[in-house]
Order: sequence, then C-alpha cells, then structure tokens
Amino acid sequence: MSDGGDLVELAKRRGFFLQSAGAYGGVSGFYTFGPSGAALKQNIEDTWRNRFAIQEGNMEVDAPTVMPEPVFEASGHLDGFDDMLVECPECGESHRADHIVEDNTDIEEAESIPVAEVEELIAEYELVCPTCGTGLAGQAIEDFNLMFETNIGPGSADPGYLRPETAQGIFIEFPQLAEYARNQLPFGVTQIGRAYRNEISPRKSLLRVREFTQAELELFVDPEEDEPALEAVADVTAPFYPAADQEAADGQPYEATIREVVDDGVVGKPWIAYYLGVAKQWYESIGVDMDRFRFRQHLSGERAHYAADCWDAEAEVDGDWIELGGFAYRSDYDLSKHDSYSDEEFTVFKQYDEPVTVERATVDPDMSYLGPEFGGSAGAVADALEALAERDPDAFDESEVVVEVDGESHAVPVEKTNFGVEEVIESGEHITPHVVEPSLGIDRALYTALDHSYREDEVDGEERTYLALPQEVAPTTVGVFPLMDRDGMGEYARDLVEKLRAAGLAVTYDDSGAIGRRYRRQDEVGTPFCVTVDYATLGEARDDEGEPAAPDTVTVRERDTTAQKRVPVADLPETLTALRDGERTFDDL
Repeated sequence: MSDGGDLVELAKRRGFFLQSAGAYGGVSGFYTFGPSGAALKQNIEDTWRNRFAIQEGNMEVDAPTVMPEPVFEASGHLDGFDDMLVECPECGESHRADHIVEDNTDIEEAESIPVAEVEELIAEYELVCPTCGTGLAGQAIEDFNLMFETNIGPGSADPGYLRPETAQGIFIEFPQLAEYARNQLPFGVTQIGRAYRNEISPRKSLLRVREFTQAELELFVDPEEDEPALEAVADVTAPFYPAADQEAADGQPYEATIREVVDDGVVGKPWIAYYLGVAKQWYESIGVDMDRFRFRQHLSGERAHYAADCWDAEAEVDGDWIELGGFAYRSDYDLSKHDSYSDEEFTVFKQYDEPVTVERATVDPDMSYLGPEFGGSAGAVADALEALAERDPDAFDESEVVVEVDGESHAVPVEKTNFGVEEVIESGEHITPHVVEPSLGIDRALYTALDHSYREDEVDGEERTYLALPQEVAPTTVGVFPLMDRDGMGEYARDLVEKLRAAGLAVTYDDSGAIGRRYRRQDEVGTPFCVTVDYATLGEARDDEGEPAAPDTVTVRERDTTAQKRVPVADLPETLTALRDGERTFDDL
C-alpha cells in the first residue's frame, strides 16, 4: 500500500498519469494518461468489455459526448444534478460543503444530508475554508449544477451539454436498439466512454476529476418475467454494508454470499445482486484488494432521482472509502421520461401465449362541438379525452367529464365524447422495460488497482518499489534485455522482441544501464516478466565439462519473487502467452 504522494510521484515518473497542461500551470480536474497509464487503462477496459459485454451477450454502442438540452430536460439532469456549493467570504474560493463536513468530522456520506442540516453542521463544528482558514458559519449553501454547457452550431439558439453520464446516449436510442434486439427482452447495451462533470473542487488525483471514463451497462428487462442466472454467482462472497447497518450505532459491514443477501432480502433486486457478484469477480481480476473492498447500499437521501435501489462498490484508498461503481435499479424512469418528452415510443411489444378478449373504453369526440367551444385547444382536448378513457373509464359515468389542458380545466358533456366500451381481441401489449444499470468508473478502478498493487521490499540489500499488477492488465507483459549490447546479444534480443510482438505480446526493449537497474524500472511499471539474453543464449557459455551451457535459452525473471528460470527460446512466445493468460504459473516452468 502506498501513501497518495508516493503513488502520484511514481505515476508521473513512470508515465501512468499527470495533470494536463502543465506547461500552462495545469488544469484542475483533468489528467493525461501517459504511455504506461494508457496501456493499463486500455487493458482494464478490455477486461470489462469481455466480462460485461462479450460474456453476457450484450451489444456495445459509442454515442456522442454532446447532446441537446431536451435530452437532459427529460432525464432530470437539468433540475436534479447538483452538488452543495459554499463560497468563502474572504478568499472567494468555492468548495463542496459536504466534503468539508466529511473531512473535518466523523460524519460519513454528508451528501445525503439536507442542505439546511449541513449549514448547521458547519456552524456547530466551526468549520473553515480549506484554502485560507476563514470561518464558513453563516455562509449560504447553494445548489450547483455539474453539467458543462455548450452551444450546438453558431449562436445560442440550440443549447447542448457535455454528457454527465454515458447512459443517456443509450436510452435515447432505445427504439432502434430494441429493433436490433428483435424486441426480445432481456437485452443489454454497453458503452465505454468519456463523461464530464464540472466538479466544484476536484481533488485526490484521479479520484475526483472533471473528465473521466465510464463503463456502463443498461440491461432492459421485463419486470414481471425476467430473472437473472443467479446460480452463476450465488457462491461469490463479499462484504455488504446495508443502509440499516450504516444507520445503526454499532453497524458494520459483514461477509455474505450473493445467494444469502438475496434470500435474506438485503439486496431486494436479484438483478442487482447478480451484477454485484459479477463485479466483485471483475474487480478482483484487475488487482483490487478484496480485504479493502465492500458493497455499500445508498442511504435514502443520497439515492439518485431515478433509482429504486442502489449499491456502490467501494474500496479503501489513502485511508478513505471511495466509490468505484454504482449498481442501480432504475425501473422504467428513463424510458418513460423519454417516451413522454419525445416523438418516439420507448416500449416493446410483448406477445401473449394466446390471444385474449378484453373490454376497451373508446371515445370519438364530436369535433363540430369541440371546435366552436374550445377553439385552438379543441385538438388537445380531444387527445386528453382519449387518454382519460384509457386511464379511467369511470370518469365518463357522469353527465360531463373534465380534462386538463395546459393547466386549464375543460368540461365536456359525455354525450359529445361518444364514449363507449367494445370488446377487442389482443395478441399482446406494449410494455415499458425496467432498467438495471451497473455503472463503473474506469479511472477510479485504475487508480485503485495501482494503489492496491503498490509494494516496497528489499532485494540484494537494496530497497525496491514494484507494482504487483495482474499480468492480464499490466501495461507491458515482458521486458527484453541483452545482458550487454555487444557480442551479438543486442541483435539477438532485438530480433526476439519482434518475434514476441508478432505473437501478440506487449514487449519493451531496454539495454540502458546495469541489468539490475533495468529490472527495477520494469518492476515500477508492473511488468510481470523480464527476459535476458546472455552468453549462454548464444552458446558461448560452458559448463564444467566444457560443453555449451543452455544454448538457445533465455533467463525469464518473475516480478514479485524475482525468481529466475531458463526457458528455450523456441518455446518463449507460447510460454509467455500462457503465463499472461493465467493458463500456466511461473512455478510450472
């Protein structure tokens, strides 16, 4: 485990990540991934894609990062995507009020506390501005919308926003995506892409930024029929921290299996429980320490506006528990909203096993009456009457019926509506699917994997720092070195690099400095294996009997133990590929 400073320093020195635009003073909340970081990030994304898209049989899309304002009016982001902002009266710096409370008291999850109570806590604890130390008691807390606003095209007539989540890019294309899925539920759509949030006070390196990468799955299900294949993850064990235990004086996370939390009603939605099991296995595979990991249920005050239930995957980093991903049951909120705001239908047709005969209320409004009576509103009144007949046929039992159009009530004689009930044969119905959403942050997963894999030890009397990253996600699989770049060893090693790259391995070549220094450089970027070409490889070393010692073999060194074994060059591509993919272990060699 590192402290934050050590990890950030290593990340910059070894090309994992650095603050963007450093030549211009840097931009808070934006980071550039260097060569090592970009490779690690790509590998993490690939493992997520393999587990959540390919293995689950889900589709993948790539939607724009800018979308028009009506999308976010429908989704609720314009009205409900806010953080608590408090401004220092002395230096003018803005801060997140809930973070100030969390950082200076024993209170956790202050985001779920009402604004008025946060103001009271700031006064009670005499909390001050983190920048200049001025007291913040009495300062008003305001809601600050986190979306970046822009304009689409010239002028300001067509406002848009950088997406704060990738999900809406999936939801707004649902009618077409449902066709691709042949209108068969359940079906899932995944996306990995950038999202943007104008954070009040970015901090803690990659853990709170203004631009980040999300990996999201939107699974569309029939809430009455579709169930997950829970047995596949039923025995997966993880620490769970339900809301009731968080609110109890002595509540603590506890270990349980996925089957147990479903049977006990701790996780009320089996689909959520299923993806908690899948995610636990995935996080472990990329290097997250399971002794510093838990699933925490959202308290009622912090639950998103769309979520019927939500759990977070959390990890302990630098002494704090941070959110790695959210698992929400969004019910039919999103599709219903876009259905009502747009000109499309966000439903699927559910075929009955056998046709059924049903009674259906109908109206055929007398427009020769509605026109003179309601003028330009006549069409809207007719539509309202049709909607009311479908929703509440009993409303037509009296002599007149009242409908509301644009906030104004209109009374219509029932005889002018031509209300009636008829029998129809239906072969199915249109339903609005519910949505199950695992949403994971790639940047936070990457930072956590680095933090949890950070190690310090001593080798040959010298202190060593290394990253114990799983070989599947390590930026480089193998480093290839000539013992010295002379006597043909350099040429041999460079040819070997080309052969290993042709086999699909991520390879780096290094002939600079002592061999021990080269090992240390690769240890610090998490390279799991190093290959050294030496005199024995060339057949120039001799054994005790004067015969060539181990010709056409190379030394393979394992990162974590620093153990070394000789492997035939002819077998090297296959051997290293098997080691990378977990099909063999170093001890097997």
